[in-house]
Amino acid sequence: MNDDGGAERRYEISDDPARLDAARIHHWLSTDAYWALGRSREQQDRAIAGSLNFGAYEAGSGEQAGYARVITDRASFAWICDVYVDPAARGHGLGTRLVAAARDRLAPLGVRRFLLATKDAHGVYAKLGFTPLAEPEMWMSLQAG
Repeated sequence: MNDDGGAERRYEISDDPARLDAARIHHWLSTDAYWALGRSREQQDRAIAGSLNFGAYEAGSGEQAGYARVITDRASFAWICDVYVDPAARGHGLGTRLVAAARDRLAPLGVRRFLLATKDAHGVYAKLGFTPLAEPEMWMSLQAG
């Protein structure tokens, strides 16, 4: 069990899908995450099923306090998304720890390119070595629907 840097609560990070609180994750994302507002429960459940998922859990109660989802081929590429920490658990480094756990879990498999997008958490990810795209003109996106 890893502690959270000396704060009053201890948290552990796990990629065990059986520990995920899917209802809580859906509530967090669909009501409070700017990138997923209004996402349906069915869509969220499909996203969880098709991804590598990480939860942050309070050590004493086991209550889920954070979540991160990774879309990956488990060989060369990973897209880190849906990183969310419950407002009551913020300030303990859980967002950074969730992303570090994803990186550390996939790096031994040869994954070398990790991408993510953020509007307001650049500092969180910079702690782990993320930088703006070196050549953004090479990247394209398609917004369907």
